[in-house]
Amino acid sequence: MIPTTSSSGPAITAYKHLQVREYLERLIADELQVGDLIPSERFLTQRFGISRMTVRQAIDGLVSEGTLRREHGRGTFVADRMHSEFELRLTTFGEEMRHRGLEPGALVLLAEDIEAESWLVDTFGVEPGARLHHFERLRTADGFPFSIEESWIPVDVAPALLDDGVPDSLYAALRAANLPPTWGEDAIAAGLASDREAALLDVTLPHAVLRTRRVTFSGDVPVMYAQSCTRGDRHTLVVPLREPRPTLVPRERRRDSASAGRG
Repeated sequence: MIPTTSSSGPAITAYKHLQVREYLERLIADELQVGDLIPSERFLTQRFGISRMTVRQAIDGLVSEGTLRREHGRGTFVADRMHSEFELRLTTFGEEMRHRGLEPGALVLLAEDIEAESWLVDTFGVEPGARLHHFERLRTADGFPFSIEESWIPVDVAPALLDDGVPDSLYAALRAANLPPTWGEDAIAAGLASDREAALLDVTLPHAVLRTRRVTFSGDVPVMYAQSCTRGDRHTLVVPLREPRPTLVPRERRRDSASAGRG
């Protein structure tokens, strides 16, 4: 049955793709449930008298926000907010969850200052024996376990980071230290949860997880290294694609800069 929500009303804007978006948002709020199929692109094209490309622009926006989800060959459905579709963006877990209308939370499992191991010396370009802030947190969304995050930040970058306990947002703490995150590199792989991870994430074994390693930079300076283990049933990765362009910071330049910093 075709939904009956009217496409007219004072909330409708003049931009046609936003008309479609607002129409779908009202359907989701008033008539549709999680898992319901939204009206077809053909129906929306005919209803609003616009091109299919304009309809897709509206739907793409709701998919990227996690409101809708696509299934190849089946259609587009109302998404469960607890199953988030993430674009690769330099944002925090808390920012992503709030963007989707979920309340982020964190249980601190570990907070300490440690001596940098050799692989972290290479990651940050610091001297052997440098001190690092080290954290491990269980991240939750609306109270449900979502991911386990482990992070390292050089003490020299933010000496007072732990003075008042572990901050709610590590990125906000870096901004307060005048080292705002400007770009990063992610390495992403699928895996299986360990016994400890399964217990923390409240899943039964075997359970698929998504493992992410991220180096965050402020300009040319690496300011944080983090690795996370996310429940596979609550995470879909969305990667926008575009034509090839030069890399943001060529790897050769980074190596040369790191070598110069040690000299």
